[in-house]
Amino acid sequence: MSTLATIAFDIETTGFSTTDQLTVVGFDAEIGSRVFLNTDGSTWSKDIEQRINERLTRPVTLSVHDDEGTLLDAVKTFVDATIAQRDVKLVAYNGETWNGGFDLPFLRTRLSHHEREWPFAELPYIDVMEVFAARFNTSENSLTGVYEELVAAGHGTVDPFAASSEAVEAWQTGDFEAVVLHNVADIRRTRALMDVAERYCSKSDFSMKSLDPVATGK
Repeated sequence: MSTLATIAFDIETTGFSTTDQLTVVGFDAEIGSRVFLNTDGSTWSKDIEQRINERLTRPVTLSVHDDEGTLLDAVKTFVDATIAQRDVKLVAYNGETWNGGFDLPFLRTRLSHHEREWPFAELPYIDVMEVFAARFNTSENSLTGVYEELVAAGHGTVDPFAASSEAVEAWQTGDFEAVVLHNVADIRRTRALMDVAERYCSKSDFSMKSLDPVATGK
């Protein structure tokens, strides 16, 4: 596992129901972040990527899409061309655990709705939330709470929101820059926590699973 680089993954959505949609999908690696934004046809500022990068020390590459279907297509193209060609593991915080999780189940539902292929075939996956719940003494269990306790106590953040629910209203009002910054903050928190876990936990403490589906190409 130690030879696999970490790619952190996180999504933003319009809600939690089966009819809600993806608004942002983000990936973070050591060299920078790759983020996909769905505007649902709304107007957006052409300098949004520049303004976001002015707030950050590591770069973000942003692509903007008019609907959820084209966002999913772009994510699949990116994963096939970039992530799948490297020795990496996909990591999320409560993305998918043994008894639940959010990001991957939501993604499966939306892919099925659009009849799109699963993008993460053959990628190994670790949910870092399970490691911190079992192997660290924390008073928090949320991504932000655990990160602030163990990594960045007293430090500032680029996240404009105190709670993820605020990202829904911001997206609905067209404040796309804030929603993207929130996603970037979360994927970078996730990767930072995975780095901490790998420093202090043994390989046997991590539960790695394959994201390869049973049937492919159908």
